[in-house]
Formats: sequence, structure tokens, C-alpha cells
Amino acid sequence: MTSTGDDAPIPSTLNTVLLAAALAACAGCLWLASHAESLAARLLAAGAFSYVNNTVFSLLHEATHGVLHSSRRANDWLGRLAAAFFPTSYTLQRTFHLTHHRNNRTELEQFDYLRPGDNRFLKHAQWYSILTGLYWAFVPVGCLAFALFPSLLRRLRGTGTRYGEQTGADAYLGRLEDAPGATIRLELLLMLAVQAGLVLALDLNLSGQALCYAAFAVNWSSLQYADHAWSPLHVRDGAWDLRVATPVRWLFLNYHYHRAHHRHPRVPWLYLGRYVDEDVPRPSFLRIWLSMWRGPQPLPAPVEER
Repeated sequence: MTSTGDDAPIPSTLNTVLLAAALAACAGCLWLASHAESLAARLLAAGAFSYVNNTVFSLLHEATHGVLHSSRRANDWLGRLAAAFFPTSYTLQRTFHLTHHRNNRTELEQFDYLRPGDNRFLKHAQWYSILTGLYWAFVPVGCLAFALFPSLLRRLRGTGTRYGEQTGADAYLGRLEDAPGATIRLELLLMLAVQAGLVLALDLNLSGQALCYAAFAVNWSSLQYADHAWSPLHVRDGAWDLRVATPVRWLFLNYHYHRAHHRHPRVPWLYLGRYVDEDVPRPSFLRIWLSMWRGPQPLPAPVEER
């Protein structure tokens, strides 16, 4: 194991085994959702997929921070394999995620609050796309758009516009100017090859795949902002260490310890519990998620952004 510098060695072997097991479980769920005769079995498969593919995503998240495997090459290739099940490009995901760490809870990422001058319709549309899982669909679609129509994303960036600032499009899509386009396109081919391979090897049908990924989209997308909603407007402290049932936290590989992660982004998932501050409020995921359905709220005043 190689240390990350926070007295937290990277559990390379454990992560590799977990990724292999999670990918196999995902494949099994996709097969069952495509071939089971009863609706109940298909729904059960989709529900299970929504959790085990979050295990895969959590390992992808580790890779974006370079803590999935102690070997940089293995880290990146395992990350690419995990990304193919999302599906997305590993390099795009890393680029956007590290941008999130720089912009967290700044004016560029306050989707839960209505700021003066915000377009209310756009703010609510963006917010409820997160809660309903539509947000997930923008990831694979955006990946394809970057590979095939890069000029389209430049137009959508909205540089210098209120739209570009309010949605974060300018900050995120602007990072693509320096992104390695050839690498991203090769990762897109890998993503398509993996997805096509699953369809052919497991004889998957569209309805089974759609059911699984719809369930995953809602499960994944909801957590992506529940761990930030209504938190302090602070780049490092603007997240929650959410309380959730222990088995769920295990499946998500401590992803709910999100404040600890933002404060110590190079600490592997296995050790995040050490960095949870019990003196800081720890709301439950359910409480935050339910409160999010009220929609974006007026920006509290006075507010200090740090």
C-alpha cells in the first residue's frame, strides 16, 4: 500500500476486488432485469443495480483523486473501467469533479439558493432535474456531445452570461478547453465497447437496461446534492457528513462522509470515518432529501462566502 500523505494508505487490493465484485453484480442485475419474467423480479434487479453501480461510482470517485490504486497506471485504467459502467469518460469525470472541489459552495455552485438576478425557472428546472435523476442523463449525453460536436458545448458554455454563471456551465465547460480531446474520445470508444459487450454477452434488452439505469439515475443524482444542500457557503466545509443506514453507507463506500472528504480529498474512503467531526451537525440523508423537494430557497442574509 502507498500512503496518501494523510497517514492513510491506499487499499489497492481491496479496491480492485471490490470493483470486480461490483461490476459482476451490476452485470447480474442487468441480466436479471432483461430476462426475468415477473415485474417484481425486474424491479428488484433495478433497485439492486441502483446501489451496486453506486459502489462502482464511488470507486470511480476514488480514481479521480488518485486513491483507487497506488499505481498511477492501474488507478487510471481501473477508473476508466468504472467510468464505462456509469457510463462516461474517466478523464471528463476527473476534470469536472476536481472543478467541483475548487468551486464548491461558491456563487458558481449554490444551486439550492436563489440569488439576486437568478432566472427562477432555470434554477428550479436545474434543481428538479437533480432530484428526478435527469441530471445523470446529461453526463453520458455530454460525453458524446464533446466527442462528436465540441463546438456545441462551447456555445452552451454561456461565457460572460448570467446563465453561464448561474448553472455553472461556464466554469465547467470552460475546463474542456484544456482537456485532452484524443484521450476522451478513446475513453468514449471504451465506454461504447463495454456497453455493447454487455448487451451482446448477456443478451440484454433495452427495457431492462433502461429500468436499471433509471433507478441508478435517481439514486445517484439525489445524493450528489443532498450532501451539499443548505450546508455552509465554504469551499472545504460546505458539505455534510450525512447519517444513513450502515449497510447503505458501506455500499456507497462512505460517500456520505462528504464533509470529511472535502476537507481531506486525498484520504481513501476506507479511513474517512476518522475525519468525521461529531461536533458539527450531521443531518440524515432522508431529512435533507425531503427538504430539497421544497425547491431552491432565498439566499439567507447576511451570508459570508469563504
